[in-house]
Amino acid sequence: LKQLIGFIVINQLFKLLSTNLVIDYLFVIPEEWTQWFDRDNPSGTGDWETLDDLRKENPGQICLDPRDIEALTVSGLTVSAAGEKIYRYDLKSGLICRNKDQDDRYCYDYKVRFSCEATSCKNVCWTKWYNRDKPTGSGDWEHLSALIKENPGSHLCSEPVYIEAVTVDGSIPAIRTGQNFYSYSPTKGLVCRNQDQSNGSCRDYKVRFGCSCS
Repeated sequence: LKQLIGFIVINQLFKLLSTNLVIDYLFVIPEEWTQWFDRDNPSGTGDWETLDDLRKENPGQICLDPRDIEALTVSGLTVSAAGEKIYRYDLKSGLICRNKDQDDRYCYDYKVRFSCEATSCKNVCWTKWYNRDKPTGSGDWEHLSALIKENPGSHLCSEPVYIEAVTVDGSIPAIRTGQNFYSYSPTKGLVCRNQDQSNGSCRDYKVRFGCSCS
């Protein structure tokens, strides 16, 4: 319960202070569990709760070096109790259950969470939101190098560990818009080119960065 309360409080701090650099936290917990994530269901080739995809879809919510992983079916069964053949279940991959590996050719629907050291959350500071460009030209160029140059003396760091991008209209996470990104990484920023989109136009995005803070 204490771990859950801690996670909720941290989330609320990020929401309340999203336009400022978050430096201090109100408490320290020796170890924290993330929320439960359920990004996929087995209606396709299986249930792919991969760590890489979870990080992309939930920026800043999973630490760089998780200490443990826990998985349950959405109905509450442990992996061992479910008795399925799991293709991957580790800290590097997350959880992958392939339908073709099962006797009945179908996986359970799983959810996963990760355990992190308290300092992994404490040492990440989020910048304010930046929106330097609009897609009226060749696309939306929210690249880090330009943002640093155009905002001297800001809290933008040269080597961010996280990036979050959402649409200006509606705050839809970039990864869920279905658009193709030429670049989307903490060290490069976000670049969406109109030429890469099926409708010929990018959405207008704003970005913020998570930096290691001392």
